[in-house]
Amino acid sequence: MPRKTIAAIAVAVLLAGWWRHRLPLEVVIAYAGMSVIAIVLYASDKSAARRGAWRPQESTLHGVAMLGGWPGALLAQDLFRHKSSKAEFQSVFWTTVVVNLGALVWLLRSGALDG
Repeated sequence: MPRKTIAAIAVAVLLAGWWRHRLPLEVVIAYAGMSVIAIVLYASDKSAARRGAWRPQESTLHGVAMLGGWPGALLAQDLFRHKSSKAEFQSVFWTTVVVNLGALVWLLRSGALDG
């Protein structure tokens, strides 16, 4: 499945969760904000790689994904054709997605996100 499609589905699910009053708006905003940060970081990393300049560490890219920026990271990987074919990076990236979603489900089930 294309990365853009997965990112769009993720955004749609987050918005549907908010619309159905099962997800606080703050969570949707946090995912959107972290996604914007991810896109900026990926763009910066790609540009720096081309110039041979200082680059953000991969752990920073993974950290932003883990904190909810993975939909934006997916979009950036596709838009910039960056980090999308590096198997080791992708393995860690998808692990961060699973951990993030697992944490979100746990927080929702525990009632920690109830307003």
